[in-house]
Amino acid sequence: MDKNDIKQAGLKVTRPRVEILKLLETSDKQHFSAEEIYHELLKNNIKVGIATVYRVLTQFVSAGLIIKHNFEGDQCVFELDRGEHHDHMVDMKTGKIVEFHDEIIEQRQKEIAEQYGFELMEHSLTLYGEFKQ
Repeated sequence: MDKNDIKQAGLKVTRPRVEILKLLETSDKQHFSAEEIYHELLKNNIKVGIATVYRVLTQFVSAGLIIKHNFEGDQCVFELDRGEHHDHMVDMKTGKIVEFHDEIIEQRQKEIAEQYGFELMEHSLTLYGEFKQ
């Protein structure tokens, strides 16, 4: 993703938008809270207000550039929408989030939906627990 993605989403290219998108793209971390994004930008000497970060994230979600997840425990995080389906495991103690994809689980969900005459359009699976040390 780049400036063109921002333009194609119908948004004006601004420094906060470019920097937030760049951070989400280049970080090894896949899920960020708005506060984490704000602190990362400040750490990189990019002066932006927390309200601007929230506003940009809301615009990016509406434009389909990023996905917002509301995990249990009031944990709200954002990730790039790379167009690939995956599920999540959330450590309730540490907040660590791990993405995974399992074809057997995906197939089984389709079979269950079909069994009930249910047209599956979209789904999300989030497992909550604790990672063993």
